Amino acid sequence: MSDLQISLLGIGVAVIVAVYLYNLWLERQYKRHYGDAFRRREDALYHGTQSAHFETLTEVVETAKPAPAEKVRGNVANEACELLDEATDFIVEIYPIGLVGADALQPLWQRRFDFGKNVNACGLLAESGSWEKVIAESHVTYSAFRMGLQLSNRSGAVNLARLSDFSDLAREIGAQLQADFTIPDAEEAAARAIELDAFCAELDQMIGLNLLPNGEITLGANEVAEVMQAAGMKLQADGAFHLPDAQGHTIFSVCNVENNPFQHHTFNHMRVKGLTLLLDVPRVEHPVRRFDEMVTFANMLGKELGATVVDDHKAILKESGLAQIREQIELIETRMQAANIEPGSAQARRLFS
Repeated sequence: MSDLQISLLGIGVAVIVAVYLYNLWLERQYKRHYGDAFRRREDALYHGTQSAHFETLTEVVETAKPAPAEKVRGNVANEACELLDEATDFIVEIYPIGLVGADALQPLWQRRFDFGKNVNACGLLAESGSWEKVIAESHVTYSAFRMGLQLSNRSGAVNLARLSDFSDLAREIGAQLQADFTIPDAEEAAARAIELDAFCAELDQMIGLNLLPNGEITLGANEVAEVMQAAGMKLQADGAFHLPDAQGHTIFSVCNVENNPFQHHTFNHMRVKGLTLLLDVPRVEHPVRRFDEMVTFANMLGKELGATVVDDHKAILKESGLAQIREQIELIETRMQAANIEPGSAQARRLFS
């Protein structure tokens, strides 16, 4: 190696070291200048100081959340396959001659959003003999497929035309794979879909409690947000504060009584005439218990904000009225369980979505 090459190499190394040291210096300066500001901002989004009620509100929230032992419900990736059921899905089965990959379902990946309802594809793993959810990017091989088209959700029942299209799609895939396949009767499935939709419609209840400020006053959004944050509730995209359970599913929510959404950038100047607490009955575990927890939370919230729980006619909601609502929720819970649809379960959330 010549002297010139050695010199150039030395210069190159020196430049690299200099750039590294300069970037390191910049990073330290950035953290020194901005780090404390960001740490202060974490609790400075809402103004004011916490009151003694906040601890009580937190206790109510913690009581509403399930114990950590309830968090695990099996493999989430396989949950979709476990939920496939003839009572809730139109299920076709395909048995290829040999082992195939996820690309064998290419027609499904191209059209899976054409049927107006949720579609799940499950594959029988060649190695373990267990079913798993198949996605287009799956890199394993399967000896069989099950494809399910959900019969009903909150947008209504799947119609015969969609079921027929799904059947044709299954035949197309089966023909391409030269596979055996089984396809249920589309007309019978359409009738089941209508029955399932009617049953769910009867049980689809959203319970609301209104909280109105005492006297002719309004509530500052900043004050409301402060209380919600202290109670562990999170502002979501729908403009309401949600109390999440251990799995991140909403237990109940709090929104503006006038339906104008809460937004971070309007907290400082927004005022509201009241709040509405909402419980989506079929989508929560133990709905009766959750309702009682929501009532307790509403009363504590009223004490904190100087407000009263009222009915739709703005009359104070008495225990007799709460008892009637509780009975209605209990009936829904019982009917769902009798139909093997546990309230708040993954099956319930997909049917009431």
